[in-house]
Amino acid sequence: RKFTRRCRRRTVLSRRLPVHNGRVCSLACHLATSAVVIASRPPRIVGTMSRALYAPLRALSSHATARPGTVLRPPHVAPQATAAETVAVAGIRVDKHLKDVVDNVIMPGTNVNSRIFWQGFAAIVHDLAPRNRQELQRRDQLQRDIDSYHRMHRGQPHDPAGYKAFLKDIGYFAVPSSAEPVAVATENVDPEIASIAGPQLVCPVDNARFIVNACNSRWGSLLDALYGTDAVPGDRSGPYNANRGIKVFDEAHGFLDRTFPLAHGASWSQVEHLFVSADNGLAARLEGKSTVISLQHPHQFSGYSGARDAAESILLRNNGIHVSLEVDRSSPVGSTHKAGIKDVVLESALSAICDAEDSACAVDAEDKIRAYTNWHGLMTGTISVPMAKGDKQFERRMAPDRTWKTPNGNNDVSLPGRALLLCRNVGPHMYTDIVTTEADDAPIPEHFLDAAVTVLAAVHDVRGSSPLRNSRAATPSVYVVKPKMHSPAEVALVDELFGRVEALLSLPANTVKIGIMDEERRGSTNLPEMIRAACHRVCFINTGFLDRTGDEIHTSMEAGPALPKSEIKGAVWYPAYEEANVATGLEAGLVGKGQIGKGMWAAPDNMAQMLKDKVAHLTAGGTCAWVPSPTAATLHAMHYHAVNVRAVQEELMAGASAKATGAVLDSLLTPPVAAPGTVFAPEVVKAELDNNCQGILGYVSRWVGQGVGCSKVPDLHGTQLMEDRATLRISSQHIANWLHHGVVKEAQVLEALKRMAALVDDQNQADPGYRRLSPAYDGPEWHAALDLIFCGRDAPNGYTEFTLTERRRERKELDRRANPTKE
Repeated sequence: RKFTRRCRRRTVLSRRLPVHNGRVCSLACHLATSAVVIASRPPRIVGTMSRALYAPLRALSSHATARPGTVLRPPHVAPQATAAETVAVAGIRVDKHLKDVVDNVIMPGTNVNSRIFWQGFAAIVHDLAPRNRQELQRRDQLQRDIDSYHRMHRGQPHDPAGYKAFLKDIGYFAVPSSAEPVAVATENVDPEIASIAGPQLVCPVDNARFIVNACNSRWGSLLDALYGTDAVPGDRSGPYNANRGIKVFDEAHGFLDRTFPLAHGASWSQVEHLFVSADNGLAARLEGKSTVISLQHPHQFSGYSGARDAAESILLRNNGIHVSLEVDRSSPVGSTHKAGIKDVVLESALSAICDAEDSACAVDAEDKIRAYTNWHGLMTGTISVPMAKGDKQFERRMAPDRTWKTPNGNNDVSLPGRALLLCRNVGPHMYTDIVTTEADDAPIPEHFLDAAVTVLAAVHDVRGSSPLRNSRAATPSVYVVKPKMHSPAEVALVDELFGRVEALLSLPANTVKIGIMDEERRGSTNLPEMIRAACHRVCFINTGFLDRTGDEIHTSMEAGPALPKSEIKGAVWYPAYEEANVATGLEAGLVGKGQIGKGMWAAPDNMAQMLKDKVAHLTAGGTCAWVPSPTAATLHAMHYHAVNVRAVQEELMAGASAKATGAVLDSLLTPPVAAPGTVFAPEVVKAELDNNCQGILGYVSRWVGQGVGCSKVPDLHGTQLMEDRATLRISSQHIANWLHHGVVKEAQVLEALKRMAALVDDQNQADPGYRRLSPAYDGPEWHAALDLIFCGRDAPNGYTEFTLTERRRERKELDRRANPTKE
């Protein structure tokens, strides 16, 4: 009955909206007219809201609704493959094209038998899928309980003790599985993760050009990064500007003076000749002087290439990372420098996450095949991307390792030419019909498929068949980042999943390492036990403000109106969350065995501000922090020369127990909602609503319309921001919360969406692949935005993936129908 009343209320709204092609624009009317809408669409592209009516009639899913009258939790995915396009194997049906790629592209060279692989995978699905479903049901039950609590206490001040007692009663907190302290016992972790602090790049694995660039971002030109960004003030347009070049070298000299100081207070700007001295040290002759000086810290000189008296490259080392001074007096740049330095090359992105999750767009077999084959190409060292520069055609490939001579010239110093690669799989909540169970045609957990195929591809690297190695540990490892996990039980399930995959592929136990993303509130409150559940695998924990905030808003949806986004970071939960993640990792002994990560810098065109602000991630104890581009990685690398992260962590360790999860639980559990009776000023409401609507439309127009999972999206003021699904989650949840609590009305949201649609259209007018949102206000892109907002309160945990996947499939189907001859 509640569900029917919601339908009627939204039907009233829909009557006031314009109609295009016989369909009411607002998705809200889908609830009342779903039968007509479903009948008018091909079966494979049924929308999210209409699914709420037909879902109960399908398969009687055991997933209960997240809230009364809500969209049911998947698996409810639009059909994407007919029986003729699938292959039956050991009780499952696999998309034929995917199976062909796995068997004939990824598997050869691994010594893995196709029949055994698919039989083993089918057994994994059979044994573990019920547990995956149970954990999702547990999420839903807890959310219902929390909703009931907040409704009972609505309008009352937050009661930390009472709320914590309630959460304990419903089993929100995991019971420790041992009385012993949590202790990380992971082995065979590469130094880029275990012991060296440095930038970490995140890049969608479904884009070959981007991912090869990310792989090769291990080394980057500081001169290019300074010249091409606002890190050095001034005009950077047009042809080379010699005056700007001088300013760039001034900045580079300053960096070298701070990081690799010369003896007697000399400056690198005074050096006119670099060479290797008779006592195997780095020697520098200053302009106009006959005396020779050395480094203030001679041990920082690590190697050279070329002749000792005329080195072509000087290798320096500080805080575990390297800088290469490239010398060539005949080059255009080197000819302008006293010492002939043509470039200052920094070791930049030590590691890179090849993302098959939030920054990717993979909704069907075609998309997943592209992601899997790109990952396979990285693991075999064979990936290449055709490129064009002017009239020149060339192939971009993975960079080789770099080699210098030791200072005495007797041996070689070899360093990786590529970032250490991790693969982020999807979360436990995603299901896929690329593989289904044969008995009931049910989709399977998508992360099961990700684990099996990505680890299979990595077997090439583990067994040493690739000439360009990724893991160089004594016993090589495969690094998989796992997002969207809520509890130790979910981590334990993934731990068992990885163990089953290892057995299937005849890999040593614990070859597959796990990165635990701390981005869900229940996960934050149970982080120590989540680490314990994978203590032999865990190599990475990190924080992510946007997803974590989206979940914070969703979890506390009934508690009251969320604070404006600009105030949420100032709420008590946020510093407790960031500090507890670091403190918990330190207490668990993660240092020396894994990374403690910090979040993304989302403004790739604002490098000057990044240089000022992002150093805070290091002083907070972060081993690595995310950057949006190779250029940002190079600039951020300067922070790791300025701050000794290991020394910072040793200092923080003394006070870790007071900031770890258990000690700050009251702060972690304080909802970021306005005090009872708060009335937001109209200008605050308008600004917040416009910002959220513009961000949602700007993102879905590319994700749904073009299949772009992560890109620079202009914000309300035209500032380019790197956005992925995490951004979408917080924006859609924020509007859904304000709608629920009457801060904004539905008509007000629709009016803002239409105004912002015109702005987004204008911002994208130069993009030939962009589809306008106005004046039709129709199409999958527009309806995706409506789904995300008006169904946001009902979406399990506030996730956006379900809506985006269905609407992207709808767009792809419409495009196929419009271009039936296009493959």
